[in-house]
Amino acid sequence: MSAVFAPAQAAADLGAQWEEKLRSGYLDAGLGHHRAPSIAAAYYAHLLRDEAEQAGVPDPESLTPAEHRLLKAWALAHGMPQEVAQCLPTAIFEPTPSWGLRNTGGVGRRTADLAARALREVRTYLDQRVRQEAAQELVRDLLTEHAPIVAIGHSLGSVVLYESLWRKPYPKVDLLVTLGSPLALPKGVFDLLDHGGLIVRGARPPGVKRWVNLAEVGDLIAVPRPLSDHFDGGHTDDVVHMAQVDCHTMGMYLSCGMVAAAIAPYLAAPDELTSAAAAD
Repeated sequence: MSAVFAPAQAAADLGAQWEEKLRSGYLDAGLGHHRAPSIAAAYYAHLLRDEAEQAGVPDPESLTPAEHRLLKAWALAHGMPQEVAQCLPTAIFEPTPSWGLRNTGGVGRRTADLAARALREVRTYLDQRVRQEAAQELVRDLLTEHAPIVAIGHSLGSVVLYESLWRKPYPKVDLLVTLGSPLALPKGVFDLLDHGGLIVRGARPPGVKRWVNLAEVGDLIAVPRPLSDHFDGGHTDDVVHMAQVDCHTMGMYLSCGMVAAAIAPYLAAPDELTSAAAAD
């Protein structure tokens, strides 16, 4: 497989995996008689890879000052006291139970490691303008090619998708779904969101008719909550109760009946081939 073909193949593979998960979600919602939509996936990991993958799980000594600040903002959003947050990242990464793990619904070191990796990827995207624009261009190309009725953004993908929807000409989407989103995280994400040069804060993208945000109760990345406290536009917040260890993955969310129930009314046309676009 050539390097040029790899990203396209990765996107196709992701789309197929997510379609299977969404079919499970339709069954979970009692919608088995409906055909789950096909999904066009945006794959941009190769655009962030050399930064986002360095050292695997970030070690305390490898974090940049910007990553330290984002990690602290994340901990404070979870209610961690200032005096404990000052001790980060040790308070998050230590293998024994710490304040952070005990008080955020974490299930152990694996959960903290997942949070650290996700936050590092977010920081890479926000800090490097060239990479940021390349990821947005890829997402916008996907939206232009498929003109989806529903656009789904998960984790960092919710940030990339949100900013992409603020680029003129504003893509028109009937339903925007954000899953496990850190969009409202202050002093690390929310304050840095790019609205296409406009000075606005917490606004719904102009081409989006309705916005639904879903967050699993144990998802450490989806803070602060609810998202509607920080964004205008009449969108809906719901809490998902999956009680699973992998409570931040795209697959977990798509297999949830609440996600299927939010999407299905917009995708009733039986002849709809490419109905949803997703960014993770």
